[in-house]
Amino acid sequence: MDVQRRTFLAAGTAAAATAMVSGGMVSGGVASVAAPAESHRRLRTGFAALAADRYRAVAGKKVGILANPTSVTAELQHEVDVMHTSPDINLVAVFGPEHGFRGTAQAGGSEGFYTDEKTGLPVYDLYAKDAAGAAELITKSGIEVMLFDIQDVGARFYTYIWTMYIAMQAAARLGVPFIVLDRPNPISGKRAEGPVLRTGYESGVGLAPIAQRHGMTVGELATMFNAEFLPALTGGKKVELSVTPVEGWHRHDYYEKTGLPWVLPSPNMPTVDCATVYSGLCMFEGTNLSAGRGTTKPFETIGAPFIDYHWSEVLNASGLPGVSFRECYFVPTFNKFVNQTCGGVELHVTDRDVFDPIRTGVEMLITAKTLAPKDFQWVINGGTYWLDLLTGSDLVRSAIDAGKTAEQVGNVWRADLARFEKLRAHYLIYR
Repeated sequence: MDVQRRTFLAAGTAAAATAMVSGGMVSGGVASVAAPAESHRRLRTGFAALAADRYRAVAGKKVGILANPTSVTAELQHEVDVMHTSPDINLVAVFGPEHGFRGTAQAGGSEGFYTDEKTGLPVYDLYAKDAAGAAELITKSGIEVMLFDIQDVGARFYTYIWTMYIAMQAAARLGVPFIVLDRPNPISGKRAEGPVLRTGYESGVGLAPIAQRHGMTVGELATMFNAEFLPALTGGKKVELSVTPVEGWHRHDYYEKTGLPWVLPSPNMPTVDCATVYSGLCMFEGTNLSAGRGTTKPFETIGAPFIDYHWSEVLNASGLPGVSFRECYFVPTFNKFVNQTCGGVELHVTDRDVFDPIRTGVEMLITAKTLAPKDFQWVINGGTYWLDLLTGSDLVRSAIDAGKTAEQVGNVWRADLARFEKLRAHYLIYR
């Protein structure tokens, strides 16, 4: 894909001088944000900065927000409820992603159009919409500026960033300004890992060539999307983008250090521990093994009726860094193997700094396939291997089927990842 590129200086250099920064807002570029002075400090999110400024950035505008249950203040009040009662902002519409604005839907579902009972505001469903469909809803809503504030978990196949991406395309075509109220990457933004999506494998779980663990905030991603990918999809147009940064976040910090409350971003993302493994262990959704949906530890618990204690023994003997495996048995209450006893493993991450969720996931796929060759299967959905959409190409699945080791599988994406890391460096806001 031919894309137009804008040259950005790395964070901490002249970008801080050239980017337009006003009242904590970064307009159309990136600026360096200092690290917190101490650990476990409550940080100030993008929304908190906007509210503290009495919504001056959207004064006199009809405002819409793309939000979900994570769109809360530090006091756990939903931002839509806060804005609805404020005389300083004219909030006229809400837009919901997968799982819905109030979070009532399970994976692959949303809430449709409805009037929110608490606020009386119209809620428009953007999940699984294309840019034309999103533009139609934005036009119908009558908004003049769009806010985005949803907690991401740092994995390419988590759909909220792609709902943002589609909404940005629609806003660019309509000339509607787009403001990202940034939040921390809960699994830190210290590095990118894993395969990069390739052309031909675009889907609802990946629409642009970013790494499986992208290591960016939604604000950083939005800036990259706008500069690198949107012009090719919108006839050369970019959205009028502003990012209101998190104040005080260090990109090496996990969510527990922020002092912010953890609200489930989706029904099967209960903890930061779950988010830590998700970018690798979600690959099991592409197999006939249970990824732990319907248990109290989704994505930390993996198994199937045809798996036994040998799997934990083999995995613990593999020497994977920063993780140990406990033999476990569980009975899912929904999704795969409902009411059936599954054997498997529970992951215990012992050192997040060295734990590689994607390398771990690949090792687990290889060993599960080796131990249960007659029962292990790749899931095909609509004629496409689901793992290929999750990993962004057929490279991982083909390498595993060819009998490659986890290290050899990792080599298939090494060059793509290096190119992504070089590109990513231009859009990092935080040190």
